[in-house]
Amino acid sequence: MSSVLFSPIRLAGLDLPNRIVVAPMCQYSATNGEASDWHMTHLGMLANSGASMVVVEMTDVEPQGRISPGCLGLWSDACEAALGRVIRHCKSIGQAKFGIQIAHAGRKASTSRAWEGGKPLAPKDGGWEAIGPSPIAFGDGWPAPREMTEADMWRVREGFVSAAQRAVRIGFDAIELHGAHGYLFHQFISPLSNLRKDSYGGSFEARMKFPLEVARAVRAAIPKEMPLGARMTGSDWLEGGITPDMAAAYAGMFKDAGLNFVDVSSGGLTLAARNPTDYGYNAPLAETVRRATGLPTRTVGLIVTPEQAESIVANGHADMIALGRTVLDSPHWAWHAATALGADIKRPLQYLRAGPGFWPGVPRAA
Repeated sequence: MSSVLFSPIRLAGLDLPNRIVVAPMCQYSATNGEASDWHMTHLGMLANSGASMVVVEMTDVEPQGRISPGCLGLWSDACEAALGRVIRHCKSIGQAKFGIQIAHAGRKASTSRAWEGGKPLAPKDGGWEAIGPSPIAFGDGWPAPREMTEADMWRVREGFVSAAQRAVRIGFDAIELHGAHGYLFHQFISPLSNLRKDSYGGSFEARMKFPLEVARAVRAAIPKEMPLGARMTGSDWLEGGITPDMAAAYAGMFKDAGLNFVDVSSGGLTLAARNPTDYGYNAPLAETVRRATGLPTRTVGLIVTPEQAESIVANGHADMIALGRTVLDSPHWAWHAATALGADIKRPLQYLRAGPGFWPGVPRAA
């Protein structure tokens, strides 16, 4: 029986040869938002991973929106030139398509890098003012963000449009808006972090107003055949927060705004939130969204084995799977998955000697 994981899929005008995507993973290795030689090596490695698409890490639309001083950005000509250099290289030597996740950290901005503790940075240590829908801190020990004005929202919305246009010029194949993990869009959508009294807060429809304004503006600014999607949360895992049914409702609103796919994740809204640790724990959330909306749906989170990934897609939980730390641990995971599932996968000519029919070690390596 042929593998569903290794069957093709079409997103808007983009054809992908399989259902495996490398998830965006922050590298905290940029300078002033500009991609570095680390990105050249890291993304160049993943360009031939066997995944049909690699999504570049959370890339911020303004300096104030960075998680840390090392976060990637796409707000200036210098940022565009540096990232363009990396993507041109990756496309010249690799087989994967490339997407980019554009974002704003909101109240989770201005922290040290992950390996430095990921704690809030004081101004004396290079920190900056964080903004959010309401002046509610991410958790104990975190400063409350400044509540965004409509002028802030206009600036951020234009930042998303500009970053998307830069992504098109660079040559990206798809764009993903970050609406999960407690970042700005998620902060607007969740009733736990948005307590505004104006037209951008209160009801579910009002809390969706700003994210939908951005989604529509980005959709209008890029080619219609270019896939536009969103990383979204399927659950806050907190009482009174976003539920799977609410997630399905707002995914439908994103669909109406012109989005072509969603990637369902969860958690991260507050310091107190705790995600489950079951393998593939987001897959049931993705299935709820997929069945309610009909949108092509990815899911991510503790997807480890080829058989598990195949089951998620074959059983209709999601149309695609995204791998993060699994691929950091095993950059050629897709090659091994193809062997395990009896599928064919295209490899670089330079690596053919390590493939089936050339190297007796293939079954053992898989």
